[in-house]
Amino acid sequence: MKKIALLCLTVCFLACGSSKTVRQSKKTIKGDWTLTSIKSSAIGDLKITLLNDAEKACFENSTWQFIPNNNTGNYTLSGMSCDTEQRYFAFTIDEVNEDTGLYNFLLKPTNEKGKSETNVGFRLELTALSETTMQWQQLVTLEGRPITITMNFTKY
Repeated sequence: MKKIALLCLTVCFLACGSSKTVRQSKKTIKGDWTLTSIKSSAIGDLKITLLNDAEKACFENSTWQFIPNNNTGNYTLSGMSCDTEQRYFAFTIDEVNEDTGLYNFLLKPTNEKGKSETNVGFRLELTALSETTMQWQQLVTLEGRPITITMNFTKY
């Protein structure tokens, strides 16, 4: 009876844990990245503010660090008129989105100690991840129409 209970408990823990693919993604994302380009599917030049933080121009060439063992990280904006104070975040990589076949990525801004003042996060799709490149996409609505914002990263 004890062996059956132990087996059931083990199966429950394994069922609740991250998939092998998610664990591998966290290993791959670990390290330092540069956000090299940001594009939108909208026609024309839009004024885009990302993560309720700063304009697109400040995020281009920003540096990012991901620390997957505690699901945290930080980023520093770049640009002449941009606030270059380091920002902190918590992140999770979830299982595949059934509708799109892509991984969900949740990024929640925090303070240096990992506490979120607003408990608001941003859901993105992790559309590509390799040892040297990563791509996120976010679907937003502008004047009732969906627009996709694509962010491309390079590992350094």
